[in-house]
Amino acid sequence: MGQRIDFYDDPDAPKPNSLVPSVNVIVTNDAGDILMIRRSDNDNWAVPGGAIDLGESIPQAAVRETLEETGIVCEITGLVGTYSDPRHVILYTSNGEARQEFSLVLTARAIGGEPTPSSESREVRWVPREEVTALPMDRSMRMRIDHFIAGTGLPYIG
Repeated sequence: MGQRIDFYDDPDAPKPNSLVPSVNVIVTNDAGDILMIRRSDNDNWAVPGGAIDLGESIPQAAVRETLEETGIVCEITGLVGTYSDPRHVILYTSNGEARQEFSLVLTARAIGGEPTPSSESREVRWVPREEVTALPMDRSMRMRIDHFIAGTGLPYIG
């Protein structure tokens, strides 16, 4: 498996060659804990997510990606925000794709399943929200989670 390398406002970043609509999902359980994965491609912690496939709606993609990466079935409950900063470039070393950020971040509640790692996640666990920001993660993921925890009720548009 190749690596995922995130660049932010970096003059040495590769020039983007793709733009792929994707979702990230902040799933909570009844205790208010956040479902987190330790990514296989960069060892950082993140919320589940991935590309929206042709023929899928945004919520369908969010539910599918969460189940594939974590073993948790969820129900979409809201929108944290939109993230499309052209200064954020993601390089996938397996195929040379340099993707400009384009992500919709949704909220969800868990309705079934057990945390189970996948090929994309080395570790899956429920993390108390006050402990989430102590985990090593990319700055863009930290921003998404910070926006969720701030709980303003208004979606971030960026």
